[in-house]
Amino acid sequence: MSGAYGRVLVVDDNKVIRQLIRVNLELEGFEVVTAADGVECLDLVHRIRPDVITLDVVMPRLGGLEAASALRSDTRTRHVPIVVISACTPYEVDAGVSAGVDAFLAKPFEPSELVRMVHRLATREDRPPVDGRSGAGRAGSTTT
Repeated sequence: MSGAYGRVLVVDDNKVIRQLIRVNLELEGFEVVTAADGVECLDLVHRIRPDVITLDVVMPRLGGLEAASALRSDTRTRHVPIVVISACTPYEVDAGVSAGVDAFLAKPFEPSELVRMVHRLATREDRPPVDGRSGAGRAGSTTT
């Protein structure tokens, strides 16, 4: 694990949102690497080996839900916790659960909630035993 609490790959096409997430996580001891879309995420993920990945849903080239599906299909990234940080509409939550997303955080979000959720996932607190996708979308979900 890198940083005091781990390494997080933050994926969002909005530079301001990426920086907001980065600053809040770095202040709490995480190492943060950013990507502007799902294609960049998939290019970086094997090199940086994150402990948690945050994904926006709507991004150019490759959206967050498609990136989540690709991450879950790859044996090397299948068990990396994924947090969707988006509007978290019912469609996004349902599609995210189907894609194997572990948690959801609705925009706008409280920075303290972001840090709490990422910390819990990075340290595997409150996560069900790894057995495929059981519990996907439930750990730390702020929408139901």
